[in-house]
Amino acid sequence: QVQLVESGGGLVQAGGSLRLSCAASGRTVGTYSWGWFRQAPGKEREFVASITRGGGITNYADSVKGRFTISRDNAKNTVYLQMNSLKPEDTAVYYCGVKSLATMRYDYWGQGTQVTVSS
Repeated sequence: QVQLVESGGGLVQAGGSLRLSCAASGRTVGTYSWGWFRQAPGKEREFVASITRGGGITNYADSVKGRFTISRDNAKNTVYLQMNSLKPEDTAVYYCGVKSLATMRYDYWGQGTQVTVSS
C-alpha cells in the first residue's frame, strides 16, 4: 500500500503561482511514475502531468505545457507541481497518483487539494 498526501493548494489571482506537493509513504519501491490529475466541478478527472521515478521523464497535458512543471525528489518520496501563469480554468481539485510497476495503472491516489484561481 502507498499513502499519498497532497498540500499547497489555495486561492490565487489569475497570473499567479502555486506549488503543490505530494508526499508518499508505505511501499513506494514499486512506483513506476507519479502523476497529477485535476477535476473541476461537473467535469471528468483529467491528466495534468506525470514524471517517471527513474529517469525523470515528464509528460504534460497541452493545456498546461509551458506553465506547469512537475518534479520529484526520490529521496523524500515527494513530487511537486509548480504552477505558473494560472488561469481561472485551472480551478479544480488536484490529485496526486502513483502508477505501479506491477500493473502500470494509477493504483493509489491522494485525497486532493483545492486550487481556485480568481479572475
